Amino acid sequence: MTTEAAVSDARTPAQIEADIVRRRDQLAETLDEIGVRVHPQTIVGDAKARMVSRVDQTAGRAYVAVNRTVAGVKGRFVSDDGAPRLERVVPVALVVVGLVGLLAVSARRPRRRRG
Repeated sequence: MTTEAAVSDARTPAQIEADIVRRRDQLAETLDEIGVRVHPQTIVGDAKARMVSRVDQTAGRAYVAVNRTVAGVKGRFVSDDGAPRLERVVPVALVVVGLVGLLAVSARRPRRRRG
């Protein structure tokens, strides 16, 4: 006879009944936990939390990228002491004004009808 079999034979009916009650309670807990996990509200809540986390990560990355870009542009147009670099600002400003002017003129020009 093995040691395990000897131990099981030495148990009293009260010990066996207590073991059955304990295992039944564990099974009930497990079934309750499974019920909570597969409940539609839980599934939707988990999916929502994952999506919010991904959006937060994406927004954080976008924020960092924008800050880097702004810092880079600022570095090109502003000197270390905070003064604007006119040799770079003036040409860009002229190009922007020229593009806005072209857009304004082309928007005012009547369009020809084909036909």
